[in-house]
Amino acid sequence: MTIHQRSLPVSIDPEKLDRLAQAAVRVGLNLQEGQDLFLTAPVAALPLVRKIAEHAYKAGAGLVTPILSDEEVTLARYRHAHDASFDRAAGWLHEGVAKAFGNNTARLAIVGDDPMLLSEQDPAKVSRASKANSVAYQPALEKIAGFDINWNILAYPTAAWARRVFPGDAEEVAVGKLADAIFAASRVESGDPVAAWAAHNAALRGRTQWLNGQRFESLHFTGPGTDLTVGLADGHEWQGGASTAKNGVTCNPNIPTEEVFTTPHALRVEGYVSSTKPLSYQGSLIDEIQVRFEGGRIVESKASRGADVLAKVLDTDEGARRLGEVALVPHSSPISKSGILFLNTLFDENASCHIALGQCYSKCFVDGGKLTPEQVAAQGGNKSFIHIDWMIGSNRVDIDGVHADGRRVPVFRKGEWA
Repeated sequence: MTIHQRSLPVSIDPEKLDRLAQAAVRVGLNLQEGQDLFLTAPVAALPLVRKIAEHAYKAGAGLVTPILSDEEVTLARYRHAHDASFDRAAGWLHEGVAKAFGNNTARLAIVGDDPMLLSEQDPAKVSRASKANSVAYQPALEKIAGFDINWNILAYPTAAWARRVFPGDAEEVAVGKLADAIFAASRVESGDPVAAWAAHNAALRGRTQWLNGQRFESLHFTGPGTDLTVGLADGHEWQGGASTAKNGVTCNPNIPTEEVFTTPHALRVEGYVSSTKPLSYQGSLIDEIQVRFEGGRIVESKASRGADVLAKVLDTDEGARRLGEVALVPHSSPISKSGILFLNTLFDENASCHIALGQCYSKCFVDGGKLTPEQVAAQGGNKSFIHIDWMIGSNRVDIDGVHADGRRVPVFRKGEWA
């Protein structure tokens, strides 16, 4: 019998990896006794998957079910599959996942794939495969976006990702650098990550309380290539850090996180905006994005790289050209100060203020857990098969909060809280 082992690279600190797994289970998920856990990960992240399973079962998990992906299997499809393959998705799998979420199964996603994996593949096929998967995933996505259950996303430093972030370094060195950056951003360098996250969540809570007390009607962003007014949804509520899902479990959906965020009004976005960091999407890089909004809808778009991918994203559905999220992150955030471009939205969005195309989060409304989809839409919430964040903040961006009577309150100046 052959036993396949995937050992931990020597440049990854095993104690910090263990603390990351502990933080994922106890802080990210706050996994409850008897609760099942469904997780997805690249096969290269198996060392972290195993640690998470260990901590999950120690916390009383009912059953941990992992599904692993492999980059070579993904590429085999683009190299050899018949054309019709790219309009297919595993709907049966997503239906089962949605059913599991309906039965209170927690969700964990470990990211770490090569951000440029599909950059040399046919953009039309990438777009078709992505759309097919997005449509099939919708029943499960609705339960995540509606915050029905406790869920979390975190990262593992795979060699393929590390090589993209640190192309000038030997692989072992690159993996070590990426691992150290992930551990620092995820607040697991100290001996007690649970306490570190409690303090961080308290700081984010202070920001959301101030913003919710202001009840701004819109936010006005100004900076190089940007003059954008983002109307906020009626009855919007700012969130950040730890939040309580509809199942009553308080969790941190993102590790790391530096953002406070809310729901824009899908029909009340006007002006133009330029991206400040590249967006890595479905294995392709989209850089120097510039778009113009009218009546909440993107009516013009361009990019210096990946423009064809961006165009196909915007044509996914009607909601893909409208906003589902606006988030505030100071330029001095730890991830921004690291100076690293991670080529991964989980990290890069926490280095910069950002907006998201597509689906809104219904939790970002006052009493959002009680609203029907029709009520969310009536209050300005957007609906789409996609939710894609891209970065628009820098140390040259100012933000004003605008009240219904026109009064303006400084929110950010030169990328920092005013």
